[in-house]
Amino acid sequence: MPARAYTPPSSSGRLSAARQFLTDVWRLTKPYWSSEEKWAARGLLAAIVVLNLAAVFMEVWFTQINADIFNALQDKDQNGFIQALLVFGGLALVFIAVAVYRLYLNQMLQIRWRRWLTERYLGDWLEKQTYYRLQFADTGTDNPDQRIAEDLRSFVQLTLSLSLGFMTNLVSLVSFLAILWSLSGSVTIPWLGIDLPGYMVWVALVYAVAGTWITHRIGKPLARLSFDQQRYEADFRFALVRLRENAESVALQQGEAQEARGFGDRFARVVANWWSLMRTQKRLVWFTSAYGQVAVIFPLLVAAPRYFSGALPLGSLMQTSQAFGQVQGAMSWFIDAYVNLADWHATTSRLTGFHHAVEAVRADARDHAEVERAAATDGALTLAGLALTLPKGGTPLVRADLTVQPGETLLITGPSGSGKSTILRAIAGIWPFGRGRIALPGAAAANGSMVLPQKPYLPIGTLRAAVTYPASADAFPDEAVREVLDAVGMAGFADRLAEEDHWSQRLSGGEQQRVAIARALLHKPDWLYLDEATSACDPETEERLYGLLRTRLPGTTLVSIGHRPSLAAFHERRLTVRRNGDGIGELAAV
Repeated sequence: MPARAYTPPSSSGRLSAARQFLTDVWRLTKPYWSSEEKWAARGLLAAIVVLNLAAVFMEVWFTQINADIFNALQDKDQNGFIQALLVFGGLALVFIAVAVYRLYLNQMLQIRWRRWLTERYLGDWLEKQTYYRLQFADTGTDNPDQRIAEDLRSFVQLTLSLSLGFMTNLVSLVSFLAILWSLSGSVTIPWLGIDLPGYMVWVALVYAVAGTWITHRIGKPLARLSFDQQRYEADFRFALVRLRENAESVALQQGEAQEARGFGDRFARVVANWWSLMRTQKRLVWFTSAYGQVAVIFPLLVAAPRYFSGALPLGSLMQTSQAFGQVQGAMSWFIDAYVNLADWHATTSRLTGFHHAVEAVRADARDHAEVERAAATDGALTLAGLALTLPKGGTPLVRADLTVQPGETLLITGPSGSGKSTILRAIAGIWPFGRGRIALPGAAAANGSMVLPQKPYLPIGTLRAAVTYPASADAFPDEAVREVLDAVGMAGFADRLAEEDHWSQRLSGGEQQRVAIARALLHKPDWLYLDEATSACDPETEERLYGLLRTRLPGTTLVSIGHRPSLAAFHERRLTVRRNGDGIGELAAV
């Protein structure tokens, strides 16, 4: 489906865009922290916060120990030096343990949060065929698979790392600010004659603010480029998957050159956007690397006059340098996290767009479903005043008034594109476009109904799972599965039930349709709808399969769509779709 390009906010709307972004983050975050897992999640988060605070406390302690070490070296105090080293070693062991469990608990919280979000998003995507209806909606939502598989992972990881990183840096700033203020002393500003207390704090503030402003100016395009890169990568990957799934069709038509051109065009967008990312990140790394290196020597240059004047001992000079580095680093958190912030913004935008698209499709299906669906009171299938349209524009496609009694066999024919399959989609509940009423017998039927499409879906996994689908692989005994495979002419596969493969690529079209008929024989539905379900089989095989259905499922109602005249022998009733003068299909008796 078409993808909507990233649109950067105007300068006048940046504050509003920032508020909207934080609102989106909160909407994506809040459900998990108020869910059934909230206490476990809050407990893990509290433990991680405590460990982060402990790490900051130990960083502060380290600066004091380093001051003691350098002061002992300056005073040639061997006992004081050894004692400081012992304290340092013990503190380092505790710091290592804190670092290990801070990472471990963080990863535990990540996977728990991601699992919950994935289950929720998958549920919303699958509920009421939203995944199917989404392709008809003009929502600009591309590659739902990437949103669920990759964007949720990135969102959880970035939300935790950035929020905890911001909190840790804020605590570190407050902690080291007091140390730096006490060690800085005051300086007299030339020409003004004003004493500036804690001058190192003000120097760190000016240094960090200037660096942040320059970083933002350089890295501003990263949000848009990151958004586009994720989209282009997903488009390219999806094209590759499409070729794999349709390998035989492409090979038979020798479409390799056309596929190569398509791949080339998509990958060219990946490469072009990547070059833009490279250039922007190169400029950003030039600045941030220089900024970080200058930050190492800058505090020593600023504090050196007080050391040479004797106002600061060597240990205090080193402690001042470390405290300045911590304060400047905390103030420069935005600089260090800029690339991750851009990725976070892009990921949040993609997930928010996907969430809104899913909600819009579900709301539209709920509020604007003009095709009324109800349970039949007499056990019959009834289409009353059914007028189906195309998804966009509401162009009329086909009209139908029909009643099918239980146990009846009906064949619907007609030219391709006349709307025959769309009638079955409406009966199945996946085509909401149109108006009219459908009374369904499925609610009253013991075994419900089953629809066999022209191209059956075969899940990747064991052959047993492919045959028993949509039931679980262990829903039927092996003997029953082998027997239906033998009945549909696939006895050679009866001993391969545990074999795992990509069966939609391994089996021919006719073999796949025979697997679908085997499913029907296993499930024994009361109502069976077949949409060109034997079109890939030869006439003899088709005749045998329909004979199996009539013999083994004598009480099942059959509604078939097909073209071959031979199918009429297996159906007691026959209808066709004819186009009227307006080009609209109408269901009529043959």
